Amino acid sequence: MPSVSRTKTPIYYTLLSLTFILLAFGIVMIPSASSVVAYLGHKDSFFFLWRQLAYLALGVTLLFVFSKIDYRWLRKLAPLGMLATFITLAMVLMPGFGRAAGGASRWIELAGFRFQPSEMAKLSFVLYTADVLARSGKNPVKLTELAKPLGIPFLIVGALIMKQPDLGTFLIIAISVFSMLFISGTRLRELFAAAAAGLFMIAMLILVEPYRFARLTAFLDPWADPKKKGFQIIQSLLAFGSGGLHGVGLGLSRQKFGYLPAPYTDFIFAVIGEELGLPGTLTVVFVFLLLALVIMVAVRRCEDRFARLLGGGIGAMIISQAVINMGAVTGIMPITGIPLPLISFGGTSLVLTLAGIGILLNLTTRTRNKKRGVKSENNDLRRRNGRPRLSQIGARGSA
Repeated sequence: MPSVSRTKTPIYYTLLSLTFILLAFGIVMIPSASSVVAYLGHKDSFFFLWRQLAYLALGVTLLFVFSKIDYRWLRKLAPLGMLATFITLAMVLMPGFGRAAGGASRWIELAGFRFQPSEMAKLSFVLYTADVLARSGKNPVKLTELAKPLGIPFLIVGALIMKQPDLGTFLIIAISVFSMLFISGTRLRELFAAAAAGLFMIAMLILVEPYRFARLTAFLDPWADPKKKGFQIIQSLLAFGSGGLHGVGLGLSRQKFGYLPAPYTDFIFAVIGEELGLPGTLTVVFVFLLLALVIMVAVRRCEDRFARLLGGGIGAMIISQAVINMGAVTGIMPITGIPLPLISFGGTSLVLTLAGIGILLNLTTRTRNKKRGVKSENNDLRRRNGRPRLSQIGARGSA
């Protein structure tokens, strides 16, 4: 195993700063967005804030733990993580273990502790996929060779998640895997074929389930049924419209008074738009954009194939959730029930997202010590057409 030095680079501190900026947004907005629901249901306007702070303490602890341990040891946990994912996803569907809310059974409750296995599935599948692709040792990777080690687990996890049902989480896992295949050097024609097959599968899943098809029709024309199918997106757009340029003021949202569904989880971005106006929403978008760029830079600087794949998968997992959430809340995409990472209320999501960022921080602190003149693994990559790169010696003026 090559020698590795650890240094906290500017990328490390930038990634950490952006993470805590988003967490601060959540700590400020969750009590504001949830105060009405919390008081009516629990007689405490700060009920959800106290719970979020408890989850935050656990998540930040995991962040710093994963930022310090050697990420290469995580490869040994990949099979165990997948096994735990299979077991917990199956437990959700078993009587006595699974807990339903909002028409879906996505939680396990043990000793008063509620846990969402599908959130764990996202991170564990990214880790498993990075291990499988790194072990293949080929560039480009052929999808036919991945059918057994990667395709079968993907279908099993997808089937268990769709049984809950939870199309949003399945979509995030699919996007993460697709991104990692791209990073691994899979041929573009194979990626396009996989994307086409995935889109067809998602279209079928939407068409066979009435409530998913209703969300699609509501996205296309929410005003066709403003009191039922289009209610959520209309109330969200009204929140943004009420906020306008300057916002109505922190804590003064009117949509949270029973009009906007899930104002402190899936639709917290709409409350930000109503209370903080255009500056507030643009700040959130800008911070996520910076986060995406920082992760891209960090991944490109990784000298280890497994590290690049793992970092790229975690980055795709976090950023795709943010894009889909903000797109759904603003009416650009259909509603999928995906929370806004690091900002929305949600214990399992927050803890595992922070654990993933801890792994990203770990990757930014490690650089390979190479002797001068020895090529790094990055320089040994083949082109996407499968042909090796030509030697640069004598490439110019050799004629």
